[in-house]
Amino acid sequence: MSSLAIGVRCARLGEMLVEAGLIDAKQLLQALEVQKESGQFLGEVLVSLGFIKAAELGPCLKIVTGFPFVSLGEVPIDPEAALLLPEQIAKRMRALPFCFRHETVCVAMADPLDLSAVDELRARLNRRIAPYLALDSDLQESMTRIYSGGQRARSVLDEIDDGDSIGQDLSVDELVGMAEDAPIVRLVNSIIQDAASNGSSDIHIEPQEHGVRVRFRQDGILYDQMTIPRAHLPAVISRIKIMAHLNIAERRRPQDGRFVFNDEHGESFDLRVSSIPLIYGEKIVMRVLKKTGTFGSLDKMGLLPEQRSLFDRFVQRSHGILLITGPTGSGKSTTLYSILNRINQTSRNINTIEDPVEYHLQGINQMQVMPQIGITFAAGLRTLMRQDPDVIMVGEIRDKETAETAIQAALTGHLVLSTLHTNDAPGALVRLQNMGIEPFLISSALIGVIGQRLVRTICPHCKQPAHHDRHALEDMGIVFTEGFTPKLMKGVGCQKCGGRGMSGRTAIYEVMSMSDTLRTMSLERRSGAEIRAQAIKEGMITMRDAGIRKLIEGYTTTEEITRVLFTEEG
Repeated sequence: MSSLAIGVRCARLGEMLVEAGLIDAKQLLQALEVQKESGQFLGEVLVSLGFIKAAELGPCLKIVTGFPFVSLGEVPIDPEAALLLPEQIAKRMRALPFCFRHETVCVAMADPLDLSAVDELRARLNRRIAPYLALDSDLQESMTRIYSGGQRARSVLDEIDDGDSIGQDLSVDELVGMAEDAPIVRLVNSIIQDAASNGSSDIHIEPQEHGVRVRFRQDGILYDQMTIPRAHLPAVISRIKIMAHLNIAERRRPQDGRFVFNDEHGESFDLRVSSIPLIYGEKIVMRVLKKTGTFGSLDKMGLLPEQRSLFDRFVQRSHGILLITGPTGSGKSTTLYSILNRINQTSRNINTIEDPVEYHLQGINQMQVMPQIGITFAAGLRTLMRQDPDVIMVGEIRDKETAETAIQAALTGHLVLSTLHTNDAPGALVRLQNMGIEPFLISSALIGVIGQRLVRTICPHCKQPAHHDRHALEDMGIVFTEGFTPKLMKGVGCQKCGGRGMSGRTAIYEVMSMSDTLRTMSLERRSGAEIRAQAIKEGMITMRDAGIRKLIEGYTTTEEITRVLFTEEG
């Protein structure tokens, strides 16, 4: 904000925040010192120091400035509104339209008191505008995200005529004709190419009342990319259905398919397509999988040194079953593939049964589940047992039959790797019992369980020290001893990370080895809580403790650890 218009109000803002108990006098004095050196708006300084959250500034800032406050990091930004302003204009004016309210465009501004900027916005947009106050850092991050994403697709979209109307009763021939139009083909290819280039794992194409929203999931979080006019929805959906060999005439029932996409660099991606009918039309979600995955060493997986020694013992075993647990999207498959990559030797016959085969690994025999012809996990596993295997990887244990077959394979001299959906490592024993597996089989075959989650890591290009709230860290279970200073870091946002401050993910693990005591407790059908307490007593580092260690070593943030771990634990 302008120093003349807002600077004189900083003292009042500071006093209000202290009176409201949002900051204390010491924090205010520290922020004012930083403000003198940086020239930033006081609210910006308080947020950057970690003394207050952006959303908490809102009520006080509205009183001080007379304008409503918006925290752009906590509200969805409508790309259709944002793209009303060209990138260079938005950055020059430090203003970003973020949503429509009836006939009004809501615009986040670093300085809503700049009347000339407000007048220019009205003239450019030719609409009524509602100025909102936003932090400059919020604006810069949001602009980077909005204007850097989906550039190929948006440039193609500009070529397409917006005037065509949607027809719900289009014939199959008309749909095929629309889907094969060159601009539509380029639009769909550009959306997929943008997702592949960004390292996105999923593409969401979602019909809304006034447009079609396109979002990419990157590092586990969904981000808006662009909005497609509703007139193009039938053509875009039909094009994807043709690529995935789906029935383009069927719009009332869910469908699933897949296809291979080769990007501009010659890389192959396997896209799994799911369509469902919604009130405004069909929604498409595409999972993007690189067909030739590259897996680093176990040293780079995120294992702590103490966990790595246990992990090495597991993968060196000649028989037994090793389970990887966690919810969908927690990186279980990547961990399995990394293990296979580590133990892949010509002297070993390694076989997998998967649904689907996500990555192709050289030298490993991979089988695809096909229930329509009777190849289920259990049936495929029984077949693999006749293939003279040394190691068998079962993509997922979903039922009693698969679990029993996997355990029998482990008891007859094979190393079996698989995944199970449980919240933590100790819960795997209870889950298997609930499936109907006899406790003596579990205790005899199971060699260990690895629980895991994925957390986003701070961008290395814009990482800088962050202020820490000692009380908040103590509430998380961090013990402050003499001479201990946590090395907390944050990402301020840059072009490399799209203004998010976060780039990439790492896994946090808990590794539980089956001791004699734990085997006895399994035979006695002890509860998951009792098994967990014993595993911790024997030295198991929990995911919570592993996450805190990555936090204080500067790999991730308190917000990310709270989002992934502490919200689940309540």
